[in-house]
Amino acid sequence: MSLDLAASAEAPACADDGVWLTCIACGETFAPFTDVRYTCDDCDGLLEVRYADLPTFAEFGAGADSDGPDRGVWRYREALPFDVGVTLPEGDTPLHRVDRLEADVGVDALRVKHEGMNPTGSFKDRGMTVGVRVAEELGVGRLACASTGNTSAALAAYGGRADLQTLVLLPSGKVAAGKIAQASLHGARILEVDGNFDSCLDIVQDLAARGEAYLLNSLNPFRLEGQKTIGFEILEEFHADYDTYPDRIVLPVGNAGNTAALYKAFRELVQSGAIDEADVPKLTGVQAEGAAPMVEAIEEGNDEVRRWEEVETRATAIRIGNPVNAPKALPGIRNTGGTAVAVSDEEITDAQRDLAHEGVGVEPASAASIAGLKKLRREGVVDDDEQVVCLTTGHLLKDPDAAYEAGSEPEPVPNDTDDVLAHLAE
Repeated sequence: MSLDLAASAEAPACADDGVWLTCIACGETFAPFTDVRYTCDDCDGLLEVRYADLPTFAEFGAGADSDGPDRGVWRYREALPFDVGVTLPEGDTPLHRVDRLEADVGVDALRVKHEGMNPTGSFKDRGMTVGVRVAEELGVGRLACASTGNTSAALAAYGGRADLQTLVLLPSGKVAAGKIAQASLHGARILEVDGNFDSCLDIVQDLAARGEAYLLNSLNPFRLEGQKTIGFEILEEFHADYDTYPDRIVLPVGNAGNTAALYKAFRELVQSGAIDEADVPKLTGVQAEGAAPMVEAIEEGNDEVRRWEEVETRATAIRIGNPVNAPKALPGIRNTGGTAVAVSDEEITDAQRDLAHEGVGVEPASAASIAGLKKLRREGVVDDDEQVVCLTTGHLLKDPDAAYEAGSEPEPVPNDTDDVLAHLAE
């Protein structure tokens, strides 16, 4: 295994308090908070936030001068650009035991990291607490995102808390009602685009390029800084219970931001000496069959992901055909010894029910991680002695229609106790 580590010991002249941006394609460096930029000025490559000092686990929560939370995302302030951001707060999500599902899948240990327990019901809050704080630092006036729903809800909530204008572009007729309701109530201006998510992102990138809005999709490197704290939490929580680290982390893939963010978290921990390379879990991505460009690239051995112009799946949060973080995520999967797999909508719904029977309520896209793990076990890719964490990214109530369809039908009964008992006896 080779993590392709990038040394962060010496800060370039452009660094601000030990923080800078580096292009992952050409290596050019930029000051982080002087100008608005999302990609490299020279080659348009993706940017990554780098630090002169990288903390170990012992340094997390050590008490930097801050009035921020002592748990959740900002517990890891030593690995973030600021001591505290625009916070609700977020993070510190549960790592559930799912004993029946563990036995059914047939692995040595299975835990579920439920990111649906964040303030707006998805992992997106972790990225927004950092991203909106950066927007404040840059002095921008309007925030914008393209969304399949969860990003819009998080942006609206955190933008509202920061008293900034928020604009969200959604693919018309393709976003769950619960997510639209969140963005609406939090005060975002919602534009429904006659196109898919990737078309929405094209427009938002164009608006950002014209200086009309500050883009807060995961193309923004600061979004991923908040999301990498998922990786920190998983390793700390799992190690506390098992005195080891998980062999594999299985996660849904849409824009591939979490895959990229977790890979960055693990690289930073290795660089700081907190863990060894051998401790890094295998990153395993799961997509729906109707929206699986990352899986296609992994299976065909391609270094680039082909954009799928037409995508369709009931797992709306991962209905994405052009994952912008693929250049960061593909090395994350390959360099950790992981893989990627596509699952059917039926397999996703079955996994959603399996989780619900364990008391863990998630939206369809979240259940893709369990569906993918089950498929990889059947195929013999995942061994029975592996210890696995599945990441679930959004709450059940994000998509109540899908939950209703996956659940059992209400049974009408007469208004009489004896009739109720008779009905139950049937």
